[in-house]
Amino acid sequence: MIQYASFNGFFKTILLLIGFYYLVKFLARIFLPILLKKAVNKVQENFEKQQSQGGFAKGQNSDFQTTKKDNPKSTKKVGDYIDYEEIE
Repeated sequence: MIQYASFNGFFKTILLLIGFYYLVKFLARIFLPILLKKAVNKVQENFEKQQSQGGFAKGQNSDFQTTKKDNPKSTKKVGDYIDYEEIE
């Protein structure tokens, strides 16, 4: 059975998409600033907590470890140099 799209169904779909877009836009204006404020406060609290513990100033409680290589960077050999001569 073949179904054909009607103009009314197409029009309702377009209206629903536009309505959904404006609903998401409206809700984002309400809730996005609240969520961003909470995220900024959490980052600020973590930063203050890290600063009070000494954090990076003393080199303690860091999330990463730096490693030093004993050998300096070695130059990589790409290949052998071949001198071409023209033969006449």
